[in-house]
Amino acid sequence: MENNPWTTKSKQVIYENPWIVLEEHQVINPSGKDGIYGKVSFKNKALGIIPLDQNGNTWLVGQYRYTLNEYSWEIPMGGGPIEKGILDSAKRELKEETGLTAEKWTEIMRIHTSNSVTDEEGFIFLAEGLTEGETEFEETEDLKVIKLPLQEAIQKVMVGEITDAISIAGLLKIARLKGL
Repeated sequence: MENNPWTTKSKQVIYENPWIVLEEHQVINPSGKDGIYGKVSFKNKALGIIPLDQNGNTWLVGQYRYTLNEYSWEIPMGGGPIEKGILDSAKRELKEETGLTAEKWTEIMRIHTSNSVTDEEGFIFLAEGLTEGETEFEETEDLKVIKLPLQEAIQKVMVGEITDAISIAGLLKIARLKGL
């Protein structure tokens, strides 16, 4: 374990809403000089789910991402309250976005989404033993859901059609685990 070369002199909350907190930190940086650092903390854990059926198919969710000003194809994902179990939140997200429920859940990785500006922690699950049902979209969601072979989803990563970091990490990890 390396020692922390940063010293925090003070912190101030600049902005807060139900999902994030933005702080400004006055610091002494690793070179010993005064500096400033912005930090975004999320009030939820990031959760991604790769549903995989017995025929090697998965599901992707498409939606317009306001922050990017573009349409994005992603694995089913969302947030789970930090104080709540991440698996329960992942099950809820899968049901909401795809209508699927799963008998078998495997956590395949833990990631930090953009560790230069946020302490957000994400978890990605493989969901198997699937049963199809009705979606339960939230009011802010205008989603399209597609079912496709897992290999096609991985190909969408490789050609740049999927750019979301959680989706890329999860799909490439599954490709490695499944020998694809």
